[in-house]
Formats: sequence, C-alpha cells, structure tokens
Amino acid sequence: MEIAYRYLPAGAQGGVGGDWYDVIPLSGARVALVVGDVVGRGIHAAATMGRLRTAVRTLADIDLPPDELLTHLDDVVIRLSAEASAGPAIEAAGDIGATCLYAVYDPVSRQCALARAGHVPPAVVSRDGTADLLDLPPGPPLGLGGLPFEAAEFDLPEGSLLALYTDGLIEARDHDIDAGIALLRQALAQPAPSLQATCDTVLDALLPADRPHDDVALLLARTHALGACQVASWDVDADPVAVAQARSDVAQQLSRWGLEELEFTTELTVSELVTNAIRYGRPPIGLRLIHDRALVCEVSDTSSTTPHLRRARTFDEGGRGLLLVAQLAERWGTRHARQGKTVWAELNEKPSAGFPTWDSL
Repeated sequence: MEIAYRYLPAGAQGGVGGDWYDVIPLSGARVALVVGDVVGRGIHAAATMGRLRTAVRTLADIDLPPDELLTHLDDVVIRLSAEASAGPAIEAAGDIGATCLYAVYDPVSRQCALARAGHVPPAVVSRDGTADLLDLPPGPPLGLGGLPFEAAEFDLPEGSLLALYTDGLIEARDHDIDAGIALLRQALAQPAPSLQATCDTVLDALLPADRPHDDVALLLARTHALGACQVASWDVDADPVAVAQARSDVAQQLSRWGLEELEFTTELTVSELVTNAIRYGRPPIGLRLIHDRALVCEVSDTSSTTPHLRRARTFDEGGRGLLLVAQLAERWGTRHARQGKTVWAELNEKPSAGFPTWDSL
C-alpha cells in the first residue's frame, strides 16, 4: 500500500488528543489499517489513546480477524473504565468512550476485511474516480460490552484509494454529517498528483482555516497487488511421502525467482511445516510461497490446533521442528481463519553464512 496521513489536534496545548491512526504489517504481505477516536480531549484522552493503540498492535500481532480484534479491544476499554472509576476521585475519568475502525488488506486476493466499533464508515475511490462509502455493519462503540461486532469483505481492485478518518473531519458547526460526507466524497474524487496532495485537498475542503474544533485523523491508502509471478501455491497430499515433492516444488520455484541462496533454509522450513501439518493437522493441506520484500512460506490446513514451540529433551524423537523454523526465520507465527489455520515463516533473502546443504546432511 501507498500511505499518506494527517493528524490535527483540536487543543492548542500539548499538540495531542484522543484520535489515532496506525499502519501495521501483518503476515502474508497483508497490511492492517487502524483509525480510532477516544471521547474527550487533552492529556487524559491522549493517554487512553496511547493504551488502546498499543493494545491494537498487540492484538494485530496475533493475527486476529477484524471483528475478533474489536471484541478484545472492547474488553480492554471496559477494564480501563473500571480502573479509572476505582482510582482517586481527582484522577478518575469514569466511563471511557471510544470508536475504532480496523481493516486488513490482502494484496494477493485483493480483498479487504473491515469491522467498525461505532466509527464513521470509510470511503473508497475507484480507479474511475468515483468515491463512495463502504456499507459496513455499524457495531457498538467500544466499552459497552456483550454486543457483537461484524466484519465485511470487499474486493478492492489495484489502485483503489481507501480513506479512513475520524468524525472530527466531517462534523462542523456550519454543516451536519451528511453534508460533511458529501464534501469528503467530492474532495477525494478530485484528481491529485499524489496522496499527500489529496490529504491537503480534503483538509482544505472540510476544515476551517484555523484550528479544528475537534481532533482530526485522516489515513489514505492506495492499494497495490502482488502479481501471479510473485505467488506460488500447491496442494499437498496428507502423506509423509509428499514432503519430498514439496521440497522439490519449492526448489524449482526459487530457481525461477533467482533465490537459489535461500534453497536450503526454505526447503528445511517447508519440510518441517508440511510434516507438522500432515502429522497433526487435517487435510486439505496447502503450501504457498510469496516473494515480496521477503520470502514468506505458508502451510495451511483445516485443523484449529495451534502449534507451540517447546524444547525437546535429549532422547525425544520429535519436537525440534518449530525450533528449527524459529532459528531460520526472521519471523514466524500462526493465523486462524474461519476454518483452519496457516503457519507461516518469513525468510530473509540474505541468510547467515555457514548453513549446511542437504548433501552434507
């Protein structure tokens, strides 16, 4: 994604407020976009905002879907409210109100999954210049508890422009929200030489010349897709003999990409992940390589069991596979889907020297 953003606090003192935005890299070359708004202004709202932003990053790190992430974030807000109410009277802020929009874009499938908690809906500008709001289930604001959040998925063709923002951008004393949304759509649809220029166009069209009456966060993201030449996938039989074929397929693909220096580490990683899926998972089993900024190996199956890293004892015959993967990969982890899971490992294109080869083993 190509990203541009603006943040304008309402308060002249401190230069901070309760609105925030974030862009978080995820596994599988995906990207999470976040915009949130804590009710209130000043240092208390800013402090709460910082805690929620940190919580979102922690939850995103375990690859939760948007609706599940907001459910956990709702629990965080409830806990923060309880702590504030139990504190000294001079510091207690009572109930904490907040809204949030969380989106995950997948450059392979070109799909974007979004969920919102009482937040204003995002806008999307298609390549023909048409700007519309995405029809998302509204969801309750954070902190109410016990109410569900619902995610929606949209196909975003390459070059689509996604706009996330807070209500301070579209609300003003001289017009209502509907008028603000109309102005936003007009501003987003105007041709501009860059996303930075689009940000300026939007702010000039919707905000007064002086400081806004409410905090404003604006996050623009133009989508880019990974082509078929950057992704390779295979179906793997649930049979141990299929591991050798998986290694061979991976070696041939790395040769096509000119990544022969990663052959050993990738084959070993794939071998361990595929073996684990055959032994402990459920078919169908899939293997995928993504060549982006790094090489990503993914093995998926329909079991929901999460693999755990453990230290094998001296005479154990197993238990060392994930330890090897953790040593070879820059990062690795597991993400769950509606059905099944994917175990992934991200490999650096400059592996450490001194690794053995299959022949030497």
